[in-house]
Amino acid sequence: MLKGVDKLPLFSRNMVMNGGSCMEYRQRAVIVGCNINNDIGFLSMMEELSGLADACDIEVVGVITQKLERVYASHYIGKGKVKEVISLIHEKHSEMVIFNDELSPAQIRNLEKDLKCKVIDRTALILEIFAKRSKTKESQLQVEIAKLQYILPRLTDFQESLEHQIDGGWLTNRDSRKTKFELDRRKIRSRISALNAELETLFATRQNQRKQRKKAGIPVIALVGYTNAGKSSIMNTMIDVYGSSIGKYVFEKDMLFATLETYVRSIKLSDNRSFLLIDTVGFISKLPNQLVKAFRSTLEEITDADMLIHVVDRSNPDYKQHIEVVKEILGEMGAANIPTIYAYNKADLLRDEITKEEKDCIYVSAKYKTGIDNLINEICKRAIEQQVCCQLLIPYEKGSILSYFRDNANIKSTEYKTNGVFISVECKELDYRRYKQYESLI
Repeated sequence: MLKGVDKLPLFSRNMVMNGGSCMEYRQRAVIVGCNINNDIGFLSMMEELSGLADACDIEVVGVITQKLERVYASHYIGKGKVKEVISLIHEKHSEMVIFNDELSPAQIRNLEKDLKCKVIDRTALILEIFAKRSKTKESQLQVEIAKLQYILPRLTDFQESLEHQIDGGWLTNRDSRKTKFELDRRKIRSRISALNAELETLFATRQNQRKQRKKAGIPVIALVGYTNAGKSSIMNTMIDVYGSSIGKYVFEKDMLFATLETYVRSIKLSDNRSFLLIDTVGFISKLPNQLVKAFRSTLEEITDADMLIHVVDRSNPDYKQHIEVVKEILGEMGAANIPTIYAYNKADLLRDEITKEEKDCIYVSAKYKTGIDNLINEICKRAIEQQVCCQLLIPYEKGSILSYFRDNANIKSTEYKTNGVFISVECKELDYRRYKQYESLI
C-alpha cells in the first residue's frame, strides 16, 4: 500500500498556532481563466470556479482573465499575464493560484517556478471537494482512485512540490518523510489495481440490488442534474409528501456537491402504486474524466433507470448551459435515450414568463412543495405501468395474498364470502398475472 498518497490532499493547508493549539485558516487564492474564442459561458464558469474554491475553504482575493484563441503550451497564459498574476499575488498576499482548466504537468511546473507559489487547476479543486465530502466506503474508494489517476502523470511534480511544502501542513512527521516521498508509478498503479478490485466487490453487490429491483417490477426513477440544482431537496419533498421512507431524508444543503453518495428511497402513492427514487452525484462543467471513470458503478444507477428526472435550477441565469452540460455527460454515459422529465426547480424565484419551449416542463418548488403533484402525475403517466382492474376471490387460508394486495394495490371494494374474500382491485399487470388463478374462482 502506498503510504501517504491515499490520504494526500492535492494542495496544502496552512496552519497557525493559537494558544498552543494548531488551527487551520482559510488560504488566499487568485483565480485565473482563459476565455477561448469569446465563450459566452466563460464568466459563469469563473464564478463557478470561485464557488468551488469556497467549497474548499479557500478565499478568492483576485481574478485575472485573458482572451485567447488557444492557451499557451508552456504557461497556459501569456508572459504578460504571468507578470500580472505575480503582481496580484504580492498585492493580495495570495498563497496559491487556481486555474479554470486542467493544466498539464509541464504547465504546473513552469507556473510554480515563475509564480513562486502553489498552482492548482480546476480538476484538482473538484477532486479535493469530493475527497472532503465522501462518506461511504464506495465513494471514498472512487475518489481515491480518481486522485491517484490524476497524480500519476504528475508524480515528479508532486514529489518536488511536497519537498517544498513540508512546513505548509502536508507532512509534519520529519522521520517519515523519506518513505512518504518514495512514490513511483509502479506503486501507484498497483494501488489503483487493488482499489479497483475492492470496488468491484461493492459493484457486484450493487448490480445484484439492481437485478432484484428489476425482478420486483418496481419502476426506478433517477434524479439527475447540475450540482446544487435541488435534486436532494426534491427527493426529500417526495419522501415528506408521498414516501414510505419517512424519516429517511437525504442530506441537502445549498452548496456544490452536497451529495456524493447514492440514495434509494421508496415512494408509495395513495393508491399503493410505488416507484424507487434514486439520488446521486450532480454534474458540473468540465467534470474531471478521472471522476467519471472512478464513479462508473455509481453512475450506472442512472443508466439502468427506467426514467430520469432532470432537475434544473430555473432561477439560475445559466440554466440553459447547465442543461446542455448534463445532457452531454448523459450522452457520454450512454443514457441519452432514457425517457426524461424536466423538473424546473425553484419556480418560486422566477419573475419572467414561461417560454414556449418550456411549456412541456414541470415547474416545481421543493422549498414550498408546489408542483410536486404535477411531477408525480407525469411520472405515473410515463413510467408507472397502467393498473389492471380485476375481481379476485382470495381463499381465507391465503391471507398473505390479501395482505399483499392491501399493501401493494388499490382495493376498491371488499366482500366476505363463504369460501373467501371477494375484492375488486387495481393492481400491477405483473401481480394480476401472478394471481390470475383466483379470478377463475368468482
